[in-house]
Amino acid sequence: MRRGLLHVLAWSLATGAAVTLSWWGVHSVMAGTAYDPPRALPITAADATTQRSAPLASSTPRPSPSAASSSPQPAPSPTSPRPAPPTPAAGTAPGPSATASGRVKGYDTDGGRVVFDIRTADASLVSATPGPGWSMQVWKTEAWIRVEFTSGADRVSVFCTWHDGPPRVEVGTY
Repeated sequence: MRRGLLHVLAWSLATGAAVTLSWWGVHSVMAGTAYDPPRALPITAADATTQRSAPLASSTPRPSPSAASSSPQPAPSPTSPRPAPPTPAAGTAPGPSATASGRVKGYDTDGGRVVFDIRTADASLVSATPGPGWSMQVWKTEAWIRVEFTSGADRVSVFCTWHDGPPRVEVGTY
């Protein structure tokens, strides 16, 4: 009986030490992985009024697109914190908008949402957000960007390529 109790005690101590060492190692590696969240591009009143989708029902009252202010927002100073992006009017979603670098266009899929900044000769990835229950992987080269969402055996791929002409986006489900 005493011998069995010593074995259980030794096993418990060894297991506790292993778990503590593993936690400490993972914690020290993960502590340096903090990052800034992706920046959202502002939606102007002109962008909100060009949407062709029907308004969605909402229990929260929001101003109509025509009531939105068209005065420009002042640019934040480098030392001030980033302001929160403006909230679009009910029933609108961020769509293509003109930027200094190109045209921002979002693609909603079953696996998540991908937003590209599409210019005349190339494109860049603005953001990619997987949906609930989906994971995501991104590949980038000088001639294309591929975002793949995976959930079990289901795969959705958003592929932006510009190697043989202007950028074009293809969405495929596998």
